[in-house]
Amino acid sequence: MEIGVDRSLCEANAVCVGFAPGVFDLDDDEELVIAPGEIPEEQVERVSDAVTGCPKNALFIAR
Repeated sequence: MEIGVDRSLCEANAVCVGFAPGVFDLDDDEELVIAPGEIPEEQVERVSDAVTGCPKNALFIAR
């Protein structure tokens, strides 16, 4: 599983960071940063919840 973000929709409100802080973060410019590579198996459920819980529907499962 990999996660993508539609930057035109993302408001970097950090809801996803609350769901999966090891995968999502905000940089110094308040832009969303997603950890590179495959999502660890133990984080899949939390990341799926983050995708579903994104208030702007900016996150998506890439594969």
